[in-house]
Amino acid sequence: MLLYPLYASMRAIESPSPVDDQQWLTYWVIYSLITLFELSFWKVLHWFPLWPYMKLVFCLWLVLPMFNGAAYIYENHVRRYFNLSRYVSQKYSEDDQRVLQMASLDARKSVERYIDLYGSPALERVIRAAEKEARKH
Repeated sequence: MLLYPLYASMRAIESPSPVDDQQWLTYWVIYSLITLFELSFWKVLHWFPLWPYMKLVFCLWLVLPMFNGAAYIYENHVRRYFNLSRYVSQKYSEDDQRVLQMASLDARKSVERYIDLYGSPALERVIRAAEKEARKH
């Protein structure tokens, strides 16, 4: 619950890609919420002998890339209570920021990567092509 995420977080800091940074920041947010829950309800949790095992399984689900549980929890539960989607990097144009704000966490990462690789004009061409295709159907 701590060693591998710590190692992966340090690797993410050193890598040039922001995608892995976001994955591990998400994990630490969820892990912090679990810790706050434990600290708040420790008297009740003391009566559940399976709690440590349940927490271990849950944290494995959060950490393992095949499940991507931290991103799922953040996207479907935590994010709706905090309107943080407006905090998109200012390095993008207003139109690009609007697209990124409407997108989910995973989609936003993909769009940001696409803009960084090919630029805003390429994104605009893709959007226009998708709009044309949508009008046909």
